[in-house]
Amino acid sequence: MARNKEFDTTQVLHKAMEIFGHYGYEGTSLQILLDGLGIARQSLYDTYGTKRELFIRAVNHYVNEKSSAVVVYLQRHNSVKQAIASIFHEIVVTLKDEERRKECFILNSAIDQIPHDPEIASLFKTDKLLLEKAFYDALVRAQHEGEVDKDKDLYALAQYLYHSRYALTQVAKMSSDTTTLDNFAAFTLSILEH
Repeated sequence: MARNKEFDTTQVLHKAMEIFGHYGYEGTSLQILLDGLGIARQSLYDTYGTKRELFIRAVNHYVNEKSSAVVVYLQRHNSVKQAIASIFHEIVVTLKDEERRKECFILNSAIDQIPHDPEIASLFKTDKLLLEKAFYDALVRAQHEGEVDKDKDLYALAQYLYHSRYALTQVAKMSSDTTTLDNFAAFTLSILEH
């Protein structure tokens, strides 16, 4: 009879996000990972495989969780401008929270891997296409409803919003001044104004 796992695999993924976010992929040794996760080496290998495989699973989990929430929110909200503002507000609130933002920093580690890791590059390409389309579709709706000017390039705007979400994480990592996050988000949103 197989032994039941003695840990919650989703909690371990969230903890892995924090560890990789703090140390970066390259700076996270196997020992740092094992100590931080609180699991045995064999359990790590049996459940997740290698450090790289755990990293990819953690990044994939993070990106899918966040992107799915954005897509659903954009589809369900009546006002597209309010929906986008709420999305950026939530990112800022998360990044200001010392505990919650630790997971977000895994994005910086993952983006660093894109040039030499085709699997990570593919993951972000898929995410980019998904979110740009979600923003674009929402902006088309907003334009039809008079929330966004007719002369705006909606595809370029969708790309800008996609990249600005990731840029906020970089801003949070580079500056401890939380007003910088507020200012960045406010300027990003100002592009939607008439």
